[in-house]
Amino acid sequence: MNQFSNHNDNPLNEAEFRRVHDAVIEAAKRRLVGRRFIELYGPMGPGVQAIAYDEFTGTDSGQLDLLGESSPTRIFTDQRRFRTIPILYKDFVLHWRDLEMARQLNMPLDVSAAAGAASWCAEREDQLIFYGDEKLGYEGLMNHPQRQVAPLTDGWGRAGAAFRDVVDATEKLFEAGHYGPYALVCSPRLYANLHRLWEDSRTMELDNVRRVIEGEVFQSNVLRGNVAVLVSKGQENLDLAVSIDMTTAYLGAERMNHPFRVLEALILRIKHPDAICTIEAGA
Repeated sequence: MNQFSNHNDNPLNEAEFRRVHDAVIEAAKRRLVGRRFIELYGPMGPGVQAIAYDEFTGTDSGQLDLLGESSPTRIFTDQRRFRTIPILYKDFVLHWRDLEMARQLNMPLDVSAAAGAASWCAEREDQLIFYGDEKLGYEGLMNHPQRQVAPLTDGWGRAGAAFRDVVDATEKLFEAGHYGPYALVCSPRLYANLHRLWEDSRTMELDNVRRVIEGEVFQSNVLRGNVAVLVSKGQENLDLAVSIDMTTAYLGAERMNHPFRVLEALILRIKHPDAICTIEAGA
């Protein structure tokens, strides 16, 4: 248990709390999408409340000469800001009678509520990654003003449309100096449309898309409408700065029952906005 959440009146013993913690982590892993292709920076510790948010310029190739005397162009911070790392959380309750029954009858503690809270907390994390937070003024992958945009053809309803759109998006990233590997995230409808046979072959369009991006394709229910986003992976382009990784804290007894909180503290740092290309209608 983390030091900051180690209340002396926590009603769970070590084995019971471990069962809760494992349920939280497993539920989060099943739900999270952004973490599957974005590298983590941290965890830095619960006391870290703000972090530098840099955007970089400079995409020229490295210098080559015999003596190392030339002056190459440098990668440098074009803009530096400090941003507060928000807390994402969802609460759940373990009822005292359920806890007593598990102990009295030597049954496994039911941790369904903990898993549910972790699942909803994970969804809020992906919402932050893809759309940021308007109230805080934080951008996400889908709405950063300096991202690149490629057109969506026919909602990928025709064979080959998805492949051509992804190739167009890949070319935009390539021209900006971002050579992959890439990750493609689709809304559920677009992801389903990738599961069709490629023209007259026995290959699915999804397989051809994977080959051209040299990476993985994911779906996310967080994406709104028929949209997709192609990202050039790597911490040089973006990362997820984590102060507190997903954990569980005890909030103190209420009316004999035991409320807990699943929480984390993190922020998406987009360092090269032109390493992101959304695929959307009307682009």
